Amino acid sequence: MTGARTVTVPTLDHGDVTLPEPAWCAGHREGPAEYRADLHHAAPVPVPDGLVDIDAELVEYPYGTTPVPASVYVELTAPGLTLDPDGLRAFAAGLVQRAALLVEFADRLAVLRAGGAW
Repeated sequence: MTGARTVTVPTLDHGDVTLPEPAWCAGHREGPAEYRADLHHAAPVPVPDGLVDIDAELVEYPYGTTPVPASVYVELTAPGLTLDPDGLRAFAAGLVQRAALLVEFADRLAVLRAGGAW
């Protein structure tokens, strides 16, 4: 990885740790991480608002107990709803739209893991 950026992050258990930073990383929080294993790269992945909220984040944990290569962390929040037929159809359409977006993220992640850009 020619010309790769590096970042130095303070930790409580290993002192300053310098690691390569992928181009997609949105930066690191201020202050020391508790453990080197907690160091990670992250960048939010935008998902439009809807009845089902999806928070997605591109992450990588190079020093984790089990290192995690570039991956997408996904968290779903869905409120309990009582819906009429049209509301249920709209809800289902939103789920289909979000499922298609997750498939797109999977394709982009495969490209990234193969050495391409996100």
